[in-house]
Amino acid sequence: MVGLKPPEVPPTAAMKFVSAGMAGCIADLCTFPLDTAKVRLQIQGEVRIPRTISSVQYRGVLGTLSTMVRTEGARSLYRGLAAGLQRQMSFASIRIGLYDSVKQLYTPKGADNTGMAARLLAGCTTGAVAVACAQPTDVVKVRFQASGALPDSARRYSGTVDAYRTIAREEGIRGLWRGTLPNIARNAIINCGELVTYDLLKDALLRAQLMADNVPCHFVAAFGAGFCATLVASPVDVVKTRYMNASPGQY
Repeated sequence: MVGLKPPEVPPTAAMKFVSAGMAGCIADLCTFPLDTAKVRLQIQGEVRIPRTISSVQYRGVLGTLSTMVRTEGARSLYRGLAAGLQRQMSFASIRIGLYDSVKQLYTPKGADNTGMAARLLAGCTTGAVAVACAQPTDVVKVRFQASGALPDSARRYSGTVDAYRTIAREEGIRGLWRGTLPNIARNAIINCGELVTYDLLKDALLRAQLMADNVPCHFVAAFGAGFCATLVASPVDVVKTRYMNASPGQY
């Protein structure tokens, strides 16, 4: 059973980078319908302001999913998946995979533990760098998810590669980085609320000896961290989605 023991040598930064990207892709495959429903709910109400009851098409998460399947087919739940996986490979790899390495850079030499300030700085740094690199994939993903509600004649992109080309041609290279600032603000909040809260929750569980340092402990800490981060970052996420999907000059 020696082969089942955890390795004594810690994983390298490259291993963390690749593992984070692959984990992000697996998570995206499982949760992409929920992300699509979130985008549809966030952009709902843009056309008619103030919004009336008759203009509301989607009601709640389950109502949105059922409406999409009924009116657009089950494939609509995964519209934009290719861009979503591209985003995870570039975004999650940097945001999560490099978090520990950047955290060590901000930790003073000789310190026994990493302080809150170093964790906050590391979270904001990896989040900002990840957004700068992955922003075009996020823009394309959001636009595909939002355009599914439009008739076929109104859809502007025939595929993921065509979306990159069309946006660059019609809106310039800056169009691919549309919404970068609100996205950086969102991810700064997400990283501070998620990664830092994850560290704190896991440390608290281990110090109180409620759980061992294993998969269930990681799951509980990740669940609590994701819940807290979503509550805090939701308003900024709405702004980010609407700005990415809007035509130039709308906001």
